[in-house]
Amino acid sequence: MSAEKAKLVGKSTGRGTSGSKAKVKVRRRRLPAGARERAPVVVERLKLEYGEARTELAFGNPWQLLVSVILSAQTTDVNVNSVTPILFARYPTVADLAAAEEGDVEAIIHKTGFFRSKARAIREMSQDLVLLHGGEVPSRMEELVKLRGVGRKTANVVLGVAFGEPGFAVDTHVTRLTGLLRLTYATDPVKIEEDVCSIVPPSEWTGLSLRLILHGRRICVANRPRCHECVLADICPSAYLGLAKPRTGPPHRVPKAR
Repeated sequence: MSAEKAKLVGKSTGRGTSGSKAKVKVRRRRLPAGARERAPVVVERLKLEYGEARTELAFGNPWQLLVSVILSAQTTDVNVNSVTPILFARYPTVADLAAAEEGDVEAIIHKTGFFRSKARAIREMSQDLVLLHGGEVPSRMEELVKLRGVGRKTANVVLGVAFGEPGFAVDTHVTRLTGLLRLTYATDPVKIEEDVCSIVPPSEWTGLSLRLILHGRRICVANRPRCHECVLADICPSAYLGLAKPRTGPPHRVPKAR
């Protein structure tokens, strides 16, 4: 085969003359129409509405926040805040909780629900911190998610709130609101995180996540959203979906003159 012919074959098959495969460009997931334009508006309006973004969980250090976030699954922050002072008074250090009797921990956190699995999770997480990190909470995602009981959502909260590192935590509120606002088509938390982080600056990741959670609790409540009070209603593709829009005219029909 001539060199010229080999070059033509290489172009048509995606192979060079050495037989190596051409690089394949990874295709980015398609975002909903207008998502890139809506995202900065959502960021700015929620920032004006809720001010400085803060978690409602009470904590004194990164380890306490890590424990609190694990306990917050399927319950309210109020519930978590009612048990953690007792828990941390009984087990003030990582090593103390790592060595605790599981039944004693279960009794303290019982009201948060799923208390058996949660007690095991916070004990095992604390044991990992002692064994792998000298009792200190790591400040990198890849190290946090290696701890037993810690997923990306929990890690992102700790990164953003405790260490000031960009992290977009995706919980049930964030999943629901990013879908309603059509910032993503995804329903998988990791894909939601990827999509939103691709259209929002890293400096806004933590704040946006925390504010979406607050907005989901206070205004965009599941099954009973208060669209008429929402600062995003005019740009939200789902506003008033399935709900009666507020009247813009007189409440009663004016009778015709006879």
